[in-house]
Amino acid sequence: MVTGSSYILTSGSGQSILIDLGLFLGTPDINKLNEQPYAYDCSQLAGAVLTHAHLDHCGRLPILLPQGYKGNIWMTRATGDLTEISLLDSAKIAKEGDRRPLFDKALAEQTIKRFMTVDYRTPVSIGNFTVTLRDAGHILGSAILEIVDTKPDSGVKKVVFSGDLGNTPEDLLEETEYLDSADCVVMESTYGDRLHPISSAEVALESEIHSIEASGGTLLIPAFALDRTQELLHMIMHMKQSGKMGAGTPVFLDSPMAEKATLVYGKYPQIFNTHIRDDFKTGNPFGFAGLTVVATNQQSDALFTLTGPKVIIAGSGMMTGGRILNLATHFLPIASTRLFIVGYQGEETLGHNILAGNKQVSINGITVPVRATVNDTQGMSSHADQKQLIAWLGHIKQVQKVILTHGEDGPRNALAQKISEDLGFTNVSLPVLHQEIQL
Repeated sequence: MVTGSSYILTSGSGQSILIDLGLFLGTPDINKLNEQPYAYDCSQLAGAVLTHAHLDHCGRLPILLPQGYKGNIWMTRATGDLTEISLLDSAKIAKEGDRRPLFDKALAEQTIKRFMTVDYRTPVSIGNFTVTLRDAGHILGSAILEIVDTKPDSGVKKVVFSGDLGNTPEDLLEETEYLDSADCVVMESTYGDRLHPISSAEVALESEIHSIEASGGTLLIPAFALDRTQELLHMIMHMKQSGKMGAGTPVFLDSPMAEKATLVYGKYPQIFNTHIRDDFKTGNPFGFAGLTVVATNQQSDALFTLTGPKVIIAGSGMMTGGRILNLATHFLPIASTRLFIVGYQGEETLGHNILAGNKQVSINGITVPVRATVNDTQGMSSHADQKQLIAWLGHIKQVQKVILTHGEDGPRNALAQKISEDLGFTNVSLPVLHQEIQL
Protein backbone atom coordinates (compact mmCIF):
# COMPACT_ATOMS: atom_id res chain seq x y z
CA MET A 1 0.00 0.00 0.00
CA VAL A 2 1.02 3.65 -0.20
CA THR A 3 0.63 4.59 3.48
CA GLY A 4 2.01 3.45 6.85
CA SER A 5 5.65 3.68 5.79
CA SER A 6 8.10 2.26 8.32
CA TYR A 7 11.27 0.18 8.25
CA ILE A 8 13.78 -1.19 10.73
CA LEU A 9 17.32 -1.74 9.52
CA THR A 10 19.52 -4.02 11.64
CA SER A 11 23.31 -3.86 11.43
CA GLY A 12 25.67 -6.79 11.31
CA SER A 13 26.45 -5.81 14.90
CA GLY A 14 22.82 -6.36 15.93
CA GLN A 15 22.01 -2.69 16.43
CA SER A 16 18.84 -1.39 14.76
CA ILE A 17 17.66 1.94 13.41
CA LEU A 18 14.09 3.01 12.62
CA ILE A 19 13.23 4.76 9.36
CA ASP A 20 9.83 6.54 9.46
CA LEU A 21 6.73 5.47 11.38
CA GLY A 22 3.73 6.61 9.39
CA LEU A 23 -0.01 6.45 9.77
CA PHE A 24 -2.07 4.02 7.73
CA LEU A 25 -4.57 6.11 5.77
CA GLY A 26 -7.38 4.93 3.52
CA THR A 27 -10.15 2.38 3.82
CA PRO A 28 -11.52 1.31 7.24
CA ASP A 29 -9.56 -1.96 6.98
CA ILE A 30 -6.34 -0.03 6.34
CA ASN A 31 -7.07 2.46 9.13
CA LYS A 32 -7.48 -0.42 11.59
CA LEU A 33 -3.79 -1.26 11.13
CA ASN A 34 -3.00 1.81 13.25
CA GLU A 35 -4.60 0.09 16.25
CA GLN A 36 -2.47 -3.05 16.08
CA PRO A 37 0.12 -3.39 18.87
CA TYR A 38 3.59 -2.25 17.83
CA ALA A 39 5.54 -5.48 17.95
CA TYR A 40 9.16 -4.30 17.88
CA ASP A 41 11.17 -3.84 21.09
CA CYS A 42 11.78 -0.09 20.82
CA SER A 43 14.38 -0.14 23.59
CA GLN A 44 16.68 -1.92 21.11
CA LEU A 45 16.67 0.95 18.64
CA ALA A 46 19.84 3.02 18.46
CA GLY A 47 17.91 5.88 16.88
CA ALA A 48 15.30 6.90 14.34
CA VAL A 49 15.37 8.94 11.12
CA LEU A 50 12.45 10.65 9.40
CA THR A 51 12.36 11.16 5.63
CA HIS A 52 9.67 13.87 5.61
CA ALA A 53 6.65 15.33 7.37
CA HIS A 54 3.70 13.69 5.60
CA LEU A 55 1.53 11.78 8.09
CA ASP A 56 1.94 8.50 6.22
CA HIS A 57 5.63 8.73 7.18
CA CYS A 58 5.58 10.45 10.60
CA GLY A 59 2.07 10.02 12.03
CA ARG A 60 2.77 7.14 14.45
CA LEU A 61 6.05 8.45 15.90
CA PRO A 62 4.54 9.29 19.33
CA ILE A 63 3.69 5.63 20.00
CA LEU A 64 7.43 4.95 20.32
CA LEU A 65 7.79 6.61 23.71
CA PRO A 66 5.31 4.44 25.68
CA GLN A 67 7.01 1.42 24.05
CA GLY A 68 10.32 2.27 25.73
CA TYR A 69 12.07 4.23 23.01
CA LYS A 70 14.92 6.30 24.51
CA GLY A 71 16.67 7.75 21.46
CA ASN A 72 16.47 10.82 19.25
CA ILE A 73 14.61 11.25 15.96
CA TRP A 74 16.74 12.80 13.21
CA MET A 75 15.48 14.87 10.26
CA THR A 76 16.10 18.12 8.39
CA ARG A 77 15.18 21.39 10.10
CA ALA A 78 12.27 22.07 7.76
CA THR A 79 10.96 18.55 8.34
CA GLY A 80 11.18 19.15 12.08
CA ASP A 81 9.04 22.28 11.87
CA LEU A 82 6.47 20.68 9.58
CA THR A 83 6.30 17.42 11.54
CA GLU A 84 5.61 19.36 14.73
CA ILE A 85 2.61 20.93 12.99
CA SER A 86 1.48 17.56 11.59
CA LEU A 87 1.63 15.70 14.91
CA LEU A 88 -0.08 18.41 16.96
CA ASP A 89 -2.80 18.77 14.33
CA SER A 90 -3.26 15.00 14.21
CA ALA A 91 -3.64 14.84 18.01
CA LYS A 92 -6.23 17.63 17.89
CA ILE A 93 -8.28 15.93 15.16
CA ALA A 94 -8.08 12.55 16.90
CA LYS A 95 -9.39 14.07 20.13
CA GLU A 96 -12.42 15.40 18.27
CA GLY A 97 -13.11 12.07 16.52
CA ASP A 98 -15.09 9.03 17.63
CA ARG A 99 -12.18 6.56 17.71
CA ARG A 100 -9.62 6.04 20.45
CA PRO A 101 -6.70 8.32 19.56
CA LEU A 102 -3.23 6.84 19.10
CA PHE A 103 -1.72 9.67 21.13
CA ASP A 104 -2.65 12.96 22.73
CA LYS A 105 -1.13 16.45 22.59
CA ALA A 106 1.11 15.80 25.60
CA LEU A 107 2.65 12.71 24.01
CA ALA A 108 3.10 14.54 20.71
CA GLU A 109 4.95 17.31 22.55
CA GLN A 110 7.19 14.78 24.31
CA THR A 111 7.98 13.24 20.93
CA ILE A 112 8.84 16.63 19.42
CA LYS A 113 11.41 17.13 22.20
CA ARG A 114 13.29 14.12 20.76
CA PHE A 115 13.74 15.79 17.38
CA MET A 116 17.33 16.38 16.24
CA THR A 117 17.99 18.24 13.01
CA VAL A 118 20.76 17.97 10.46
CA ASP A 119 21.50 19.70 7.16
CA TYR A 120 21.46 17.95 3.80
CA ARG A 121 24.74 16.20 2.92
CA THR A 122 26.04 16.36 6.52
CA PRO A 123 26.75 12.83 7.85
CA VAL A 124 25.55 12.01 11.37
CA SER A 125 26.45 8.96 13.49
CA ILE A 126 23.55 7.02 14.99
CA GLY A 127 24.82 3.97 16.83
CA ASN A 128 26.76 1.86 14.36
CA PHE A 129 25.28 3.69 11.38
CA THR A 130 26.39 6.77 9.49
CA VAL A 131 23.37 8.52 7.98
CA THR A 132 23.46 11.22 5.30
CA LEU A 133 20.30 13.03 4.18
CA ARG A 134 20.00 13.98 0.51
CA ASP A 135 17.36 16.25 -1.07
CA ALA A 136 14.40 14.16 -2.28
CA GLY A 137 12.62 17.13 -3.92
CA HIS A 138 9.23 15.83 -2.71
CA ILE A 139 8.13 18.43 -0.13
CA LEU A 140 10.07 21.03 1.84
CA GLY A 141 12.78 19.26 3.83
CA SER A 142 12.15 15.82 2.35
CA ALA A 143 15.14 13.50 2.32
CA ILE A 144 16.63 10.42 0.75
CA LEU A 145 18.55 8.44 3.39
CA GLU A 146 22.02 7.12 2.66
CA ILE A 147 22.83 4.72 5.51
CA VAL A 148 26.23 3.08 5.96
CA ASP A 149 26.63 0.17 8.37
CA THR A 150 30.00 0.72 10.06
CA LYS A 151 30.07 -2.84 11.44
CA PRO A 152 28.67 -5.04 8.68
CA ASP A 153 28.82 -8.83 8.70
CA SER A 154 28.26 -9.16 4.93
CA GLY A 155 29.07 -7.43 1.67
CA VAL A 156 26.14 -5.07 2.17
CA LYS A 157 27.38 -1.85 3.79
CA LYS A 158 25.35 0.97 2.25
CA VAL A 159 21.56 0.90 2.15
CA VAL A 160 19.62 3.76 0.54
CA PHE A 161 16.00 4.55 1.43
CA SER A 162 14.41 6.74 -1.22
CA GLY A 163 11.65 8.12 0.98
CA ASP A 164 9.20 9.75 -1.42
CA LEU A 165 10.94 11.01 -4.55
CA GLY A 166 9.81 14.27 -6.11
CA ASN A 167 8.31 14.99 -9.50
CA THR A 168 11.43 16.75 -10.76
CA PRO A 169 11.63 19.52 -11.93
CA GLU A 170 9.08 20.82 -9.44
CA ASP A 171 7.46 24.23 -9.08
CA LEU A 172 8.97 25.09 -5.70
CA LEU A 173 11.85 22.82 -4.80
CA GLU A 174 15.33 21.91 -5.92
CA GLU A 175 15.64 18.84 -8.13
CA THR A 176 15.75 15.37 -6.62
CA GLU A 177 19.32 14.48 -5.75
CA TYR A 178 21.01 11.58 -7.54
CA LEU A 179 23.24 9.14 -5.67
CA ASP A 180 26.34 7.47 -7.05
CA SER A 181 26.41 4.09 -5.30
CA ALA A 182 24.61 1.73 -2.94
CA ASP A 183 24.56 -1.97 -2.14
CA CYS A 184 20.80 -2.06 -1.53
CA VAL A 185 18.04 0.40 -2.48
CA VAL A 186 14.64 0.52 -0.78
CA MET A 187 12.49 2.58 -3.15
CA GLU A 188 8.94 3.91 -3.30
CA SER A 189 6.68 2.87 -6.20
CA THR A 190 3.59 5.06 -5.85
CA TYR A 191 3.44 5.82 -9.59
CA GLY A 192 5.48 2.84 -10.71
CA ASP A 193 3.03 1.92 -13.48
CA ARG A 194 2.47 5.27 -15.20
CA LEU A 195 3.89 8.46 -16.61
CA HIS A 196 2.60 11.84 -15.55
CA PRO A 197 0.74 13.53 -18.41
CA ILE A 198 2.55 16.37 -20.10
CA SER A 199 0.19 19.10 -19.00
CA SER A 200 0.41 22.42 -17.26
CA ALA A 201 -1.24 22.52 -13.85
CA GLU A 202 -1.13 26.32 -14.00
CA VAL A 203 -3.05 26.37 -17.29
CA ALA A 204 -5.64 23.96 -15.85
CA LEU A 205 -6.00 26.07 -12.69
CA GLU A 206 -6.33 29.24 -14.74
CA SER A 207 -9.11 27.64 -16.81
CA GLU A 208 -11.00 26.63 -13.64
CA ILE A 209 -10.71 30.14 -12.22
CA HIS A 210 -11.90 31.75 -15.48
CA SER A 211 -14.93 29.43 -15.45
CA ILE A 212 -16.10 30.52 -12.00
CA GLU A 213 -15.31 34.15 -12.76
CA ALA A 214 -17.69 33.87 -15.72
CA SER A 215 -20.42 31.97 -13.85
CA GLY A 216 -20.13 33.57 -10.42
CA GLY A 217 -19.67 30.14 -8.91
CA THR A 218 -17.29 28.63 -6.37
CA LEU A 219 -14.04 26.80 -7.10
CA LEU A 220 -13.36 24.24 -4.36
CA ILE A 221 -9.82 22.85 -4.21
CA PRO A 222 -9.10 20.10 -1.66
CA ALA A 223 -5.36 20.30 -1.05
CA PHE A 224 -2.74 18.75 1.17
CA ALA A 225 -1.49 21.26 3.72
CA LEU A 226 2.16 20.53 2.97
CA ASP A 227 3.52 21.61 -0.42
CA ARG A 228 0.35 21.33 -2.53
CA THR A 229 -1.29 24.34 -0.86
CA GLN A 230 1.89 26.38 -1.20
CA GLU A 231 2.16 25.47 -4.90
CA LEU A 232 -1.40 26.65 -5.46
CA LEU A 233 -0.84 29.92 -3.61
CA HIS A 234 2.33 30.55 -5.61
CA MET A 235 0.56 29.94 -8.93
CA ILE A 236 -2.32 32.22 -7.97
CA MET A 237 0.15 34.89 -6.82
CA HIS A 238 1.63 34.98 -10.33
CA MET A 239 -1.83 34.94 -11.95
CA LYS A 240 -2.82 37.95 -9.87
CA GLN A 241 0.41 39.78 -10.74
CA SER A 242 0.12 39.06 -14.47
CA GLY A 243 -3.59 39.89 -14.74
CA LYS A 244 -4.53 36.34 -15.77
CA MET A 245 -6.96 36.33 -12.85
CA GLY A 246 -9.35 39.05 -11.78
CA ALA A 247 -7.88 41.35 -9.13
CA GLY A 248 -11.21 41.30 -7.30
CA THR A 249 -11.67 37.51 -7.28
CA PRO A 250 -11.20 36.49 -3.63
CA VAL A 251 -9.17 33.47 -2.54
CA PHE A 252 -9.81 31.81 0.82
CA LEU A 253 -7.34 29.52 2.57
CA ASP A 254 -9.62 27.42 4.78
CA SER A 255 -7.07 25.20 6.52
CA PRO A 256 -5.45 26.12 9.83
CA MET A 257 -2.73 23.52 9.30
CA ALA A 258 -1.94 24.83 5.81
CA GLU A 259 -1.68 28.35 7.23
CA LYS A 260 0.90 27.20 9.79
CA ALA A 261 2.78 25.19 7.15
CA THR A 262 2.92 28.19 4.81
CA LEU A 263 4.57 30.24 7.56
CA VAL A 264 7.19 27.48 7.89
CA TYR A 265 7.79 27.55 4.13
CA GLY A 266 8.59 31.24 4.47
CA LYS A 267 11.44 30.43 6.90
CA TYR A 268 13.55 28.48 4.41
CA PRO A 269 14.15 30.49 1.22
CA GLN A 270 17.61 28.94 0.84
CA ILE A 271 16.31 25.42 0.08
CA PHE A 272 13.87 26.40 -2.68
CA ASN A 273 14.74 26.46 -6.36
CA THR A 274 16.16 29.55 -8.07
CA HIS A 275 12.74 30.82 -9.21
CA ILE A 276 11.29 30.84 -5.69
CA ARG A 277 14.44 32.34 -4.21
CA ASP A 278 14.05 35.21 -6.70
CA ASP A 279 10.40 35.62 -5.65
CA PHE A 280 11.47 35.87 -2.01
CA LYS A 281 13.70 38.83 -2.93
CA THR A 282 10.72 40.87 -4.07
CA GLY A 283 8.02 39.70 -1.68
CA ASN A 284 6.10 36.67 -0.41
CA PRO A 285 5.86 33.82 -2.97
CA PHE A 286 2.75 32.52 -1.19
CA GLY A 287 0.84 35.74 -0.53
CA PHE A 288 -1.08 38.32 -2.55
CA ALA A 289 -3.84 40.92 -2.30
CA GLY A 290 -7.24 39.26 -2.04
CA LEU A 291 -6.05 36.23 -0.02
CA THR A 292 -8.02 35.65 3.18
CA VAL A 293 -7.05 33.10 5.81
CA VAL A 294 -10.18 31.55 7.34
CA ALA A 295 -9.48 31.25 11.05
CA THR A 296 -12.59 29.66 12.58
CA ASN A 297 -15.33 27.18 11.71
CA GLN A 298 -17.84 30.04 11.92
CA GLN A 299 -15.87 32.02 9.32
CA SER A 300 -15.78 28.90 7.14
CA ASP A 301 -19.56 28.52 7.39
CA ALA A 302 -19.94 32.18 6.40
CA LEU A 303 -18.53 31.32 2.97
CA PHE A 304 -21.83 29.57 2.21
CA THR A 305 -23.62 32.90 1.93
CA LEU A 306 -20.87 34.85 0.18
CA THR A 307 -22.05 35.71 -3.34
CA GLY A 308 -19.95 36.04 -6.47
CA PRO A 309 -16.95 34.06 -7.77
CA LYS A 310 -14.51 32.74 -5.19
CA VAL A 311 -11.72 30.22 -4.80
CA ILE A 312 -11.58 28.12 -1.62
CA ILE A 313 -8.51 26.00 -0.85
CA ALA A 314 -9.23 23.63 2.04
CA GLY A 315 -7.89 20.48 3.67
CA SER A 316 -7.74 17.57 3.33
CA GLY A 317 -6.29 16.56 -0.02
CA MET A 318 -8.21 13.28 -0.35
CA MET A 319 -11.35 14.76 1.25
CA THR A 320 -11.03 12.34 4.18
CA GLY A 321 -11.46 15.01 6.88
CA GLY A 322 -11.02 18.66 7.66
CA ARG A 323 -13.07 21.64 6.55
CA ILE A 324 -13.39 20.48 2.94
CA LEU A 325 -16.11 18.04 4.08
CA ASN A 326 -18.42 20.76 5.37
CA LEU A 327 -17.73 22.89 2.30
CA ALA A 328 -18.37 19.97 -0.03
CA THR A 329 -21.66 19.13 1.67
CA HIS A 330 -22.90 22.64 0.93
CA PHE A 331 -21.34 23.40 -2.46
CA LEU A 332 -21.34 20.06 -4.36
CA PRO A 333 -25.13 20.12 -4.94
CA ILE A 334 -24.82 23.57 -6.61
CA ALA A 335 -24.38 23.34 -10.38
CA SER A 336 -22.16 26.43 -10.61
CA THR A 337 -19.59 24.88 -8.25
CA ARG A 338 -16.38 23.44 -9.68
CA LEU A 339 -14.33 20.87 -7.75
CA PHE A 340 -10.68 20.75 -8.80
CA ILE A 341 -8.70 17.70 -7.61
CA VAL A 342 -4.95 18.39 -7.51
CA GLY A 343 -3.45 15.35 -5.77
CA TYR A 344 -3.36 11.59 -5.37
CA GLN A 345 -6.68 10.06 -4.28
CA GLY A 346 -6.44 6.81 -2.35
CA GLU A 347 -8.80 3.93 -3.09
CA GLU A 348 -12.29 4.37 -1.59
CA THR A 349 -11.61 7.91 -0.34
CA LEU A 350 -14.29 10.54 -0.92
CA GLY A 351 -12.08 12.34 -3.42
CA HIS A 352 -11.52 9.11 -5.36
CA ASN A 353 -15.24 8.32 -5.44
CA ILE A 354 -16.20 11.78 -6.69
CA LEU A 355 -13.44 11.75 -9.32
CA ALA A 356 -14.68 8.34 -10.47
CA GLY A 357 -17.97 9.99 -11.46
CA ASN A 358 -20.27 9.15 -8.55
CA LYS A 359 -23.25 11.49 -8.67
CA GLN A 360 -24.18 10.86 -5.07
CA VAL A 361 -21.81 10.50 -2.12
CA SER A 362 -22.05 10.15 1.64
CA ILE A 363 -20.36 12.82 3.77
CA ASN A 364 -20.53 12.42 7.55
CA GLY A 365 -23.64 10.27 7.15
CA ILE A 366 -25.38 12.77 4.86
CA THR A 367 -26.26 11.80 1.28
CA VAL A 368 -24.96 14.59 -0.95
CA PRO A 369 -25.80 14.91 -4.67
CA VAL A 370 -22.86 15.91 -6.87
CA ARG A 371 -24.06 18.50 -9.39
CA ALA A 372 -20.74 20.37 -9.47
CA THR A 373 -18.33 20.11 -12.38
CA VAL A 374 -15.42 17.87 -11.35
CA ASN A 375 -11.96 18.06 -12.92
CA ASP A 376 -8.45 17.07 -11.91
CA THR A 377 -4.83 17.56 -12.88
CA GLN A 378 -1.87 15.21 -12.49
CA GLY A 379 0.46 18.09 -13.29
CA MET A 380 0.91 18.84 -9.59
CA SER A 381 1.87 15.38 -8.43
CA SER A 382 4.72 15.52 -5.92
CA HIS A 383 5.75 11.90 -6.62
CA ALA A 384 8.14 10.71 -9.31
CA ASP A 385 6.54 8.72 -12.14
CA GLN A 386 7.87 5.50 -13.63
CA LYS A 387 10.38 7.21 -15.95
CA GLN A 388 11.74 9.38 -13.12
CA LEU A 389 11.99 6.41 -10.75
CA ILE A 390 13.93 4.40 -13.34
CA ALA A 391 16.26 7.33 -14.08
CA TRP A 392 16.97 7.85 -10.37
CA LEU A 393 17.63 4.16 -9.69
CA GLY A 394 19.62 3.72 -12.90
CA HIS A 395 22.12 6.35 -11.80
CA ILE A 396 23.11 4.33 -8.69
CA LYS A 397 26.04 1.98 -9.28
CA GLN A 398 26.95 -1.34 -7.59
CA VAL A 399 23.35 -2.15 -6.58
CA GLN A 400 23.00 -5.76 -5.45
CA LYS A 401 19.36 -5.66 -4.37
CA VAL A 402 16.27 -3.49 -4.89
CA ILE A 403 13.29 -3.53 -2.51
CA LEU A 404 10.09 -1.88 -3.77
CA THR A 405 7.71 -0.46 -1.17
CA HIS A 406 5.14 2.36 -0.76
CA GLY A 407 2.97 1.32 -3.69
CA GLU A 408 -0.10 -0.72 -4.46
CA ASP A 409 0.59 -4.08 -6.08
CA GLY A 410 -0.21 -2.99 -9.64
CA PRO A 411 2.33 -0.14 -9.70
CA ARG A 412 4.92 -2.19 -7.78
CA ASN A 413 4.71 -5.13 -10.15
CA ALA A 414 4.91 -2.88 -13.18
CA LEU A 415 7.95 -1.06 -11.81
CA ALA A 416 9.69 -4.32 -10.92
CA GLN A 417 9.24 -5.52 -14.50
CA LYS A 418 10.49 -2.20 -15.90
CA ILE A 419 13.56 -2.30 -13.64
CA SER A 420 14.36 -5.78 -14.90
CA GLU A 421 13.85 -4.84 -18.54
CA ASP A 422 15.59 -1.46 -18.57
CA LEU A 423 18.27 -1.83 -15.90
CA GLY A 424 18.87 -5.57 -15.93
CA PHE A 425 18.35 -5.95 -12.18
CA THR A 426 17.00 -9.38 -11.28
CA ASN A 427 17.18 -9.20 -7.48
CA VAL A 428 14.01 -7.17 -6.85
CA SER A 429 11.87 -7.83 -3.76
CA LEU A 430 8.25 -6.78 -3.18
CA PRO A 431 7.79 -7.29 0.57
CA VAL A 432 4.54 -7.41 2.50
CA LEU A 433 3.74 -5.96 5.93
CA HIS A 434 6.04 -7.26 8.73
CA GLN A 435 8.25 -9.23 6.31
CA GLU A 436 11.93 -9.50 7.23
CA ILE A 437 14.52 -9.51 4.44
CA GLN A 438 18.08 -10.71 4.93
CA LEU A 439 20.59 -8.63 2.99
